Amino acid sequence: GDETRQRVKFTDDRVCKSHLLDCCPHDILAGTRMDLGECTKIHDLALRADYEIASKERDLFFELDAMDHLESFIAECDRRTELAKKRLAETQEEISAEVSAKAEKVHELNEDIGKLLAKAEQLGAEGNVDESQKILMEVEKVRAKKKEAEEEYRNSMPASSFQQQKLRVCEVCSAYLGLHDNDRRLADHFGGKLHLGFIQIREKLDQLRKTVAEKQEKRNQDRLRRREEREREERMGRR
Repeated sequence: GDETRQRVKFTDDRVCKSHLLDCCPHDILAGTRMDLGECTKIHDLALRADYEIASKERDLFFELDAMDHLESFIAECDRRTELAKKRLAETQEEISAEVSAKAEKVHELNEDIGKLLAKAEQLGAEGNVDESQKILMEVEKVRAKKKEAEEEYRNSMPASSFQQQKLRVCEVCSAYLGLHDNDRRLADHFGGKLHLGFIQIREKLDQLRKTVAEKQEKRNQDRLRRREEREREERMGRR
């Protein structure tokens, strides 16, 4: 609020640096199944505006804080994903590597269908009807491939086992995906706020890692150059 703003500068430790860089998971995942509630640090758009102005003048290197924040968040999510995968492996019937590969093929085609449908819906909503139709034609081709892959999978095991809903864990957002999920469910998952939010966070983390590495390299170079200049001046002074 206004009171906070008068007291707090964007450089204050209590201010969320990820929020200043527009990548705090508390903002991105708000309103999803994984809503994290309010961030423990201060979020204020006016402070972000102050930061954006100041960062044009000088390098504040807040990317490092944001990177640490996102790294620990993603590490925790990946740990949950591994746990969920382990639990699934314990509860689902043991299947041979060959059958498992066939199931994986169906899952991959499901993912393609989900992503394409989500894209087609987005294009349709933006008024790009022709583009949307083109993608839907592509979906039909993938559906045909999926049908074949399902046949292969079905024929490789007893009917009773096939009826079991084979699940897998989404590597991006750790939600469960079913082998027999219908198109609507797939489109809702791959085009949903949770999945897209996780993609955004993961992409931002990659970007921050690059920026931090570049800035650290530049700082090291500058430090080295200054030291060489100092040593040269000292040598000149001794002459």
